Amino acid sequence: MTQYKENSLSLTGAVALGTGVMIGAGIFALLGQVAELSGALFPVAFLVGAVISGFSAYSYIKVSNKYPSAGGIAMILKKAYGKGTMTAAASLLMAFSMIINESLVARTFGTYTLQLFDVADNSYLVPLLGVVLLIIAFLVNISGNNFIGKSSLILAIIKIGGITIFAIGGLWATGFSLEQALPQPQAENYSIASYLGAFALSILAFKGFTTITNSGGEITNPHKNVGRAIIISLAICLVIYLLVSLAVSVNLSIPKIIEAKDYALAEASRPAFGKYGLWFTVGIAIIATVSGIIASIFAVSRMTAMLTDMKLIPHSHFGMPGGIQKHMLVYTVVIAIILTVFFDLSRIASLGAIFYLVMDIGIHWGVLRHLRKEVKAKAGIVITAIILDVIVLGAFLWVKGTSDVLVVIVSVVLMALIFIAEHWFLKTRRESGEDE
Repeated sequence: MTQYKENSLSLTGAVALGTGVMIGAGIFALLGQVAELSGALFPVAFLVGAVISGFSAYSYIKVSNKYPSAGGIAMILKKAYGKGTMTAAASLLMAFSMIINESLVARTFGTYTLQLFDVADNSYLVPLLGVVLLIIAFLVNISGNNFIGKSSLILAIIKIGGITIFAIGGLWATGFSLEQALPQPQAENYSIASYLGAFALSILAFKGFTTITNSGGEITNPHKNVGRAIIISLAICLVIYLLVSLAVSVNLSIPKIIEAKDYALAEASRPAFGKYGLWFTVGIAIIATVSGIIASIFAVSRMTAMLTDMKLIPHSHFGMPGGIQKHMLVYTVVIAIILTVFFDLSRIASLGAIFYLVMDIGIHWGVLRHLRKEVKAKAGIVITAIILDVIVLGAFLWVKGTSDVLVVIVSVVLMALIFIAEHWFLKTRRESGEDE
């Protein structure tokens, strides 16, 4: 299996890695979900999501600049909280949010692929295709294929180029009409909580910047380039997301976007370009989802293998051959398959947003309380990031509590189980003397 080495990732490569993960499913899977909560203002929701992500990135950049490491988020948590329950549990929340994102990508792959055929939206083929993609991604990772390391830049260029062509083409088809492209007065009233909930989902479209943090040990001149790569990646994705949002808004009404929320880009390509545009859009979606999920599975297996080596999470071989990272590949894909089969896109996105925001708050709190002076972080910016996360998370939980309380219950139960299980595991290790 490919192993990254020190100074093996240039600034350009790091930007390609970050944008590749962010664009892997963000705009394809989430645009319709965001529009459902914010109506005609969904392009603004992506802008606000980028601003919130920018504040969040500050803590990651400051710590990574001081301590660049392949450990990334786990390293930040360990520096802030030590080798304890908070570090282990919050790291697992991040890992699970990434696995949840993989199932989101998998279902997005199935949904977009089926747009080429006359198949019902609720067809069993959506999760089936998602499962097939996950198995293929597992086989690519397990075989030691160099595709993971060598193709990220090429695929990022293809994805960004393809989506940009879609966006500019969609605007061109309507004569680049600013009047049509800019958000119009809302026909339906949306609550403040609903808009904040849309911001929570839009943040998922940008959280791929954490992949750059996780690769800090491989980036050349990491004390400067980690931060640069994160900022450039966020800026590129924001421009692309805004262009795509405007292109979709001029080709589809809000009710149509919401009706086709799981494949909004494919639906928007029909009136603009006809069947050839549909094929092109679906093709870009397939490339984005396939490459994104292969890279994500590798990243999660690497992160959880590191947590195992740090003795922060339990591990069992279950009779499987090979090293820990290969075992983690199996566990990662199995969990992603279960989520892909039993949860729809909306619920998967919601679980991912909740897990990520809770973990993100934990990162900022740790930096504020324990690392602020050490990494020379400005308290005002870190506090602002915490406040924004708390407001958005609270509103999102409120919206989901009134519309789909099962998601909230599942999220709370799973998070509680993670913290309880980690506390018990680490306590047992200390009492048995295994931690000494």
